[in-house]
Amino acid sequence: MEKIRLSKRMSELGLCSRREADGYIEKGLVEVDGETVSELGYKVYPDQKVVLRAAAQTAQQQRVTILIYKPIGYVSGQAEHGYKPASALLEASTHWADDPSPIKFHRSQFIGLAPAGRLDIDSQGLLVLTQDGRIAKQLIGEDSTVDKEYLVRVKGRLEESGLALLCQGLKLDGEYLKPAKVTWQNEDQLRFVLREGKKRQIRRMCELVGLTVTGLKRIRIGRVKLGKLPLGQWRYLGENEQF
Repeated sequence: MEKIRLSKRMSELGLCSRREADGYIEKGLVEVDGETVSELGYKVYPDQKVVLRAAAQTAQQQRVTILIYKPIGYVSGQAEHGYKPASALLEASTHWADDPSPIKFHRSQFIGLAPAGRLDIDSQGLLVLTQDGRIAKQLIGEDSTVDKEYLVRVKGRLEESGLALLCQGLKLDGEYLKPAKVTWQNEDQLRFVLREGKKRQIRRMCELVGLTVTGLKRIRIGRVKLGKLPLGQWRYLGENEQF
């Protein structure tokens, strides 16, 4: 049995992200088999007991995750090319009035808030911003199994063979894409369910089978749906909600 870095083991256990783990270790907030560890790079065996101290557990619980209905014309991350980031919409005035969460809005919640996945500037729909490294890893980590659902309005003619290719067999950037679920929603709209998110993937997939995307909306990430959240507004991820 080989030792692994404590921060990696903490991430595997779902206690926090590796970056968060390093911060807690430096502050002496991590115990291994009942002993405090404060050495970065410390290694443990997989069967050793790793515990976050109460202060670190409280810090994790206070991290917020925000769901926003991103409109077209906003970028997901940092401002670029004169376009505003979706985080610019996070104001008290755009907080959904029907948000069931008891969390009170405060600007300190913006510290460390980052998108867990992206929507391009020409797309709209559900976007996740989070302070919680565990959620970021779950949604965009290399081994993520969380699927995302999109409604995609298209122009052009799609043969049955083209629909089959959308589901399995297309290559982007020299690599085969993971299998997808693609079905007709109505006569000019497709429903995509994907488990990966290459840059402008759906638009590029459609181009390969002779279609042009005229509208794209993400309506679900894992078990969390866009639902009745209004365009341009946001809410907190509920305590009982999981992706």
